[in-house]
Amino acid sequence: MGRTHQRMEANDRLTPEPPAALEKTPNKDSERRCILTGETAPRASLIRLALGPDGQVAADWSERLPGRGAWISADRGLFDDVAARGRLRGALARAFKANSFTLPDDIGDRIEASLRQRLLARLGLEKRAGNLIVGEERVREALRAGKVWLVLHAGDARPDGADRLDGMARAVGETLGEDIAQRRLPMSRDALSAALGRDNVVHAAITEKAAAARVLADIDRWGGFAPAHSETETKFEQTGGATEVAAGTLERH
Repeated sequence: MGRTHQRMEANDRLTPEPPAALEKTPNKDSERRCILTGETAPRASLIRLALGPDGQVAADWSERLPGRGAWISADRGLFDDVAARGRLRGALARAFKANSFTLPDDIGDRIEASLRQRLLARLGLEKRAGNLIVGEERVREALRAGKVWLVLHAGDARPDGADRLDGMARAVGETLGEDIAQRRLPMSRDALSAALGRDNVVHAAITEKAAAARVLADIDRWGGFAPAHSETETKFEQTGGATEVAAGTLERH
C-alpha cells in the first residue's frame, strides 16, 4: 500500500537535513563537529552559534549568519557543565578564531528561546506549505488514508484524546510498515494556536515525510536543550497509552 506524498520546495532559511531516523542515505556533508565533545553528528541534531554584528554570541537558528559558526550538541546539561567549568569561552574562541566577542551570562536561556522561535516558525511554515493539518477529525481522516508521518499534540492536550490518536497512528503504521511518530509539543494549546493562526489547536499532523523530519529535528533540539527545571522538559517523549485500532479502519487507495 503506497502513501500519497506532497511536494514542497526547500526553504532557504529553515531546512535542516532530515534526522537519521527518516533518512536512509545520510549525507556526510551535513555532519558537523560539536565543539564541546569533539564528536561529529548530523547538523540536524546540533545547534549553530555565531557572532552577531555587535560581536555577541547568539544561536543562529536560520543557520545562515555569515562568518565562522560553532556547532554544539543539543544537550543543556553538557552546555551548562562546560560553561560552569569555564571552558565555553575557550571552545568558542577556537571555533570562531577570534578572542574579541561578548558571551552573555544568560546565553543558555537565549539559545533555548531561539530554538523555541525556530520551532514556532517551522510549524507556521509547514502549515502555509500545506504540510500541516489541524483538528482531531482531520487527523483521523488523514491517518485512515495513510497520509500522516507525524502526529502532534499541544502540551495541555487531554491524555485520553492524545492516546487515542497515538494508538491509531501506531496501528496504521504497523499496517503500512512505516513509523508514524507522535510528539506532545512543549507548548500549550494557546501558544500552538497563536503560532498557526487558528483557534483552539490541540491536535495536528504532518502529512509530508521531509516536513515531518524537519519538525522532529526542531522539536528534539529544543527538548534536548531545555533546562531540567523547564516546563518544556518532559514533553518530548512519544506519548503512551496504546489504543487498539482495527486494521480495517485504514482506507485502501
